[in-house]
Amino acid sequence: MRMLAIECATEACSLALFEASGASSWRVIDRRHEILGRGHAEQLVPLIAELPEKGRAQQIRVSLGPGSFTGVRIGLAAARALALAWEAEVVGYPTLALVARMNDLTGAILPGSMEVSDPKNFLVCMHGGHGEWFVQSYTPAYQAAGELMALSPGEAIGRFDQSIVVGSRAEEFVAKRGWGEPLSVLPDAGYAGWLTGHHLLSNLTPIYGRAPDARLPS
Repeated sequence: MRMLAIECATEACSLALFEASGASSWRVIDRRHEILGRGHAEQLVPLIAELPEKGRAQQIRVSLGPGSFTGVRIGLAAARALALAWEAEVVGYPTLALVARMNDLTGAILPGSMEVSDPKNFLVCMHGGHGEWFVQSYTPAYQAAGELMALSPGEAIGRFDQSIVVGSRAEEFVAKRGWGEPLSVLPDAGYAGWLTGHHLLSNLTPIYGRAPDARLPS
């Protein structure tokens, strides 16, 4: 049993091929993590083709967002096309849930373990576009503890008081607030094997987090 993870919701174009190593655990066979900014549509399929057996898997996990509207749609389109060709299962996951799973700050949450030395919630803070941040609180068990929000930096700092902040805007959040422990990361598909049932969604509707930039004429 193999699983291919696709993460294109941010400037990172990230892939990982996993093999089942137990009832509910996965071993990374190969991975790619490129900071592209733009150009996911051109790079994604060639990167998948570089993986063993061209990434062929029985399950595909793909980011639903929030993040780049274009990146989210590219990842979903690729996942659906590959699933059709391979007769594979496709499940989605929230981008911020993957970032939350990457929290490995000393004294906070250790990857791959439910052991916690600090039982408090932590905050995921990511670039949201148009001067906003995507923010969401998570528990030490990596479950969402509040709604996903798209807020200005000032609104986010005024609303959230978690000491630990994880994500692409973690350092900026902590610097503006003046205290806390930041972990600056972009989502990495190599962590998708740690996502558990409550993160994995059969509904592949994109999670945009805010209104689209383009609007239909009235």
